[in-house]
Amino acid sequence: MGYRFPSPIARDRTNGKPSRPMSSVITRFAPSPTGPLHLGHAHAALFAWQAACDQGGRFLVRIENIDRQRCRPAFESEILEDLAWLGLDWVRPIRRQSEHFSDYQSALDQLIALGVVYPCRCSRKDIAAATRAPHLEFESRKRDRDDNQGDEGLPYPGTCRPSAPSSSRPPVALDAPLALRLDVARALALTGPLVWFDRAAGCQQATPERLGDVVLARKDSPTSYHLSFTVDDALQGVTLVTRGTDLFHATHTHRLLQALLSLPTPEYHHHPLLTDAQGRRLSKRDGALALRTLRETGYTPAMVRAAASMLVASGLP
Repeated sequence: MGYRFPSPIARDRTNGKPSRPMSSVITRFAPSPTGPLHLGHAHAALFAWQAACDQGGRFLVRIENIDRQRCRPAFESEILEDLAWLGLDWVRPIRRQSEHFSDYQSALDQLIALGVVYPCRCSRKDIAAATRAPHLEFESRKRDRDDNQGDEGLPYPGTCRPSAPSSSRPPVALDAPLALRLDVARALALTGPLVWFDRAAGCQQATPERLGDVVLARKDSPTSYHLSFTVDDALQGVTLVTRGTDLFHATHTHRLLQALLSLPTPEYHHHPLLTDAQGRRLSKRDGALALRTLRETGYTPAMVRAAASMLVASGLP
């Protein structure tokens, strides 16, 4: 049995306000073990760790390994070794997503019961073709899946979104559809207006419709980035979510899921991304130097921490 969430409510009473004193701040770094850590990861980890240290709080490490095809235990071991080498310490035990699929299923079941989930039979190729049609007004946002930033590169055009009221929909199952999606319009009708707070950008009106009807589960995976991320932060008591500005729009969706599941809303701090000299964000896909490589070429933890604190990675081999 997975964790049973509080009974869903039609209106979120916290409306984005932290539900616990910020003096007990809890941050986390949540890498995906699909490859080695690079300097951009070090920047994100140190940012979260420092935020916890500055407020006498706790720093967690979570392994986001729902992608069972691409995640490797060897990469996880290397990630933890690199973090320890940098001088970071974290609260044990580590939460591994692959050990908690029942938690995500419990959350998904509650969303299905609310009538805000529908089956989708569109492939990624179908979605790409539809969003290139001239009559659709969707912005193409290609995401770097190597860094586990989301499920889709394009907002969903609504091809499979049902028009019937939720009470008349057939039961949702994953035996035929390729994915289960969140019906954002119906969800917002339940929650009403929502807000969330970012320490850098201030109070934000939640606009999850910008990202569209995101995937909550796939036929080959019982959960998605958006669902597992939201559930994990709540179950671990995270009070301050620190991450790159590239995930700013995803927070609108996570705020909606928090309201639907009656989960607490943390504060957020979206920090600038570490980029190379050409202004490109560091990524595994583009061959960013692994921390292990820097170690082997003679860099000390202090040198790497100093480099990771800069917004532009310069002076590295």
